[in-house]
Amino acid sequence: MSLPTHRRDWKRTRATELLGLAHPIIQGPFGSGLSSLDLAAAVSGAGGLGSFGAQHLGPQQIAQLVADLHARIDGVFNVNLWVSTHDVPEDDFDDAAWSAAVARLQPLYDEVGIEPPARPQPAAYTFDVLADALIDAGPPVFSFVYGVPDPEILERCRAAGIVTVGTAITVEEAVALDEAGVDAIVASGFEAGGHRVAFLREAEDSLTGTMSLVPAVVAEVEAPVIAAGGIVTGRQVVAALTLGAEAVQIGTAFLATAQSGITAEHRAALSSGARRTRLTRVLSGRLARGLAADVMYDIETGDERIAPYPYQGWLMKPIVAAAAAQGRRDLVAFWAGQSAPLVRPGRDAAELVATLVQEADELLAK
Repeated sequence: MSLPTHRRDWKRTRATELLGLAHPIIQGPFGSGLSSLDLAAAVSGAGGLGSFGAQHLGPQQIAQLVADLHARIDGVFNVNLWVSTHDVPEDDFDDAAWSAAVARLQPLYDEVGIEPPARPQPAAYTFDVLADALIDAGPPVFSFVYGVPDPEILERCRAAGIVTVGTAITVEEAVALDEAGVDAIVASGFEAGGHRVAFLREAEDSLTGTMSLVPAVVAEVEAPVIAAGGIVTGRQVVAALTLGAEAVQIGTAFLATAQSGITAEHRAALSSGARRTRLTRVLSGRLARGLAADVMYDIETGDERIAPYPYQGWLMKPIVAAAAAQGRRDLVAFWAGQSAPLVRPGRDAAELVATLVQEADELLAK
């Protein structure tokens, strides 16, 4: 796809037709409470696609979430799940492994003056169980990361009229999603904040920038491609569409809006003009990008002290919470992409959509 020359045509793509959008702008789905009903409703109401990350919820909570979104949104919205929920089988990470991981982080517990957490109970729900609940609830769009769902799940979505959107961070992953029959594919460059959602090889060996990834994916797949990673302005929207994308997915800029579920400390960190982000496994056990903090360097990525996902995240959560309460910025890292210095924290999400559209219109008019 090449970008149409008429300045209004950029809003009409296969992706907007597929998703029923006025604008090819998608809000990135944030998990663990960072998404909100208000944010999804504001973005969808402004003509984009509002999203909600639900990987941390149970089946009944997912059913209620979708019902709440239907009640708030007179149009389309997206709910996101993670296909891969553990890096190792739960039986492989036994009590001895948990105790060893606690011991390796004991200096940090001592530093913030808290006791280590007890080991959580085994996960009650697999991806298949959560996907069943989500499909039964009937969202207009079901997006997923960290893999390709089983064919039966994709077929159920097709039968129910649910649009499926998978995420790839390499060309090979995009081809796998395309061959599975996914309706649209997010090509996520390493500039993006949050987790690097690799599923065919290690995330550290799957780091490609948006500028290189998007046209390479477009050349290899039939499904419409959605560009993600480092996109926060109308100029960057136009650049992504010029590369062949048919929509953009924006994370950090929407994360910084007034309607997101981030903490006051997170919003303040984005407001401070922070310019350094870093990829790390420290916070969750999976490679992710956030605003640089000393804790990322103190616990070296790849070191044996990093437990697999989700155990590292369970271990780090109370440390981060205690450090935040104490104002210890050195031990708190907040999710953000490389274009974080360009965002305007605290603005209204619908205003952000309108601004992106206006900026793109004005740029194309020139």
